[in-house]
Amino acid sequence: MKISTRGRYGIRLLVDLTEQSNEDHVPLAEIARRQGISLRYLEQLAVILRRSGFIRSVKGASGGYVLAKPAEEIVVGDVLRILEGDMLVADPPDPGRQETQLQRCIRLSVFDKLNARIARVIDNRTLASLAGTVDPDGSNMFFI
Repeated sequence: MKISTRGRYGIRLLVDLTEQSNEDHVPLAEIARRQGISLRYLEQLAVILRRSGFIRSVKGASGGYVLAKPAEEIVVGDVLRILEGDMLVADPPDPGRQETQLQRCIRLSVFDKLNARIARVIDNRTLASLAGTVDPDGSNMFFI
């Protein structure tokens, strides 16, 4: 499993909005400049995130975007599943299809454990927990 630019940039967009939450709204052009991401790409992500209820748009000449709910309530795993689909390293067996003993052993001892650990990490992080965290050397540090 690899998280695509869609997932990575979507999280960056939301964390940027979280860090700018003291403002009424943030234009995507400002986020694009700060994050070094194409404005056109951010526009596509914003549509998905708005339809999914993570952000809302502010209309007008000086419009932009804001989080649709508090950053403490937006879970990273929920965002990634919207942008990426399921976050599984291997799909579960098809219903009605018989697994061999070897397939079952590998699934239970490797794939299911990886899936559970990934879920534990992404489902225990909120945007609020990512925003403003700093590395000991003083640079921003984000835990995903």
